[in-house]
Amino acid sequence: MNTTSPEPVGLRERKKARLRQELINTAVRLFHERGFEGTTTEEIAAAVGVSQRTFFRYFASKEAVVLAAAEGVDQILFEALRARPADEPPFLALRNAMRDHWAHLEREGLHLIGATEDLSARSPEILDTNLRYCRQRQEQLATVVGERAGVDPATDPRPSLVAAVFFAALNNGYQNWCSEGCQNTERLLRSFLEQLDLLPQAIGDDWGTPQARSA
Repeated sequence: MNTTSPEPVGLRERKKARLRQELINTAVRLFHERGFEGTTTEEIAAAVGVSQRTFFRYFASKEAVVLAAAEGVDQILFEALRARPADEPPFLALRNAMRDHWAHLEREGLHLIGATEDLSARSPEILDTNLRYCRQRQEQLATVVGERAGVDPATDPRPSLVAAVFFAALNNGYQNWCSEGCQNTERLLRSFLEQLDLLPQAIGDDWGTPQARSA
């Protein structure tokens, strides 16, 4: 007779969530150390202490792990945006949420996961996955921006435009960071914030060009 009590459902789910996150953390670390193509699912599973079969119960492929990491980091950003004061204008709230989100990554030791863009740049396979995800993450951010402002992105184009400009600025900052060697994650945050802070001047000012002065 089996007298062992089954685990409560809540405990089982928490264990599964912890294992899933451990697989993500370990996979991203190995991708950075060995390269995406140079890391196998068997090696990821072994580093976590589970079977390859267990890995595939959580993720269909290595690309799916990278996508899950990106989605997790984006959710942290979205929650940081929701937590910003309601009277902050949308783009300022996004800029400050980016800073808050980065502080969270630092506290939790998640900077490698936050740097999946670097993996994309080095791996055509991940780049393709990331490009497919870009539209989805932009739509998700537009939804959160719309929630804060009390508008519907389906009928008001401003949340989608703000999301598109935000990610364009981050991409510019990322490219600048890469030109410096892609080494210092603290510098990456500064590069992001520099681009976001430059936007109002770049879009709204006349730049002091000769054409503007003579107009």
